[in-house]
Amino acid sequence: MGSRRGSRPVSPSLPLAFWLAFAALAAAILLLVGVKLGVRLGRARAERDFRKRLEAERSDAVKRSRAVLGGQFSEQLGPYLPGFPGDPTEVRFVGKPVDFISFAGASRGEVDEVVFIEVKTGDSRQSAVERSLRKAIERGSVRFVEYRAPGASIEGGDRAR
Repeated sequence: MGSRRGSRPVSPSLPLAFWLAFAALAAAILLLVGVKLGVRLGRARAERDFRKRLEAERSDAVKRSRAVLGGQFSEQLGPYLPGFPGDPTEVRFVGKPVDFISFAGASRGEVDEVVFIEVKTGDSRQSAVERSLRKAIERGSVRFVEYRAPGASIEGGDRAR
């Protein structure tokens, strides 16, 4: 084995440009792997947080739904529960803005008092409209109006056949 003439001697080290290119490629690969890993971890965290939030919101919705249903149940049965401030035969369900209107004395043939009744359960509060209605009643802003529908008459020949 002899030496080759005319050829350059082989350098034991690779050129600097090669090492720079290799380092840049390695950094790019590490960066790409880091970004992919970060995205996966972020997505997993977001899904976990979403599941927790969804579970909490569902639980809250069920609690509120039960409270509303319980309130509606109490509203409908209110006249038959102990301590209700009116005779069940004299109350009429309205629903909004108050639950009942009691016509005290109507079962005896003469109304002595008209009572607006709002049924509440738990720690529920009056709405703004309910509060304004209470204030209007307390200041005496209540009246009786008779409305006659046009074109319909009990007397005469306007009866439906």
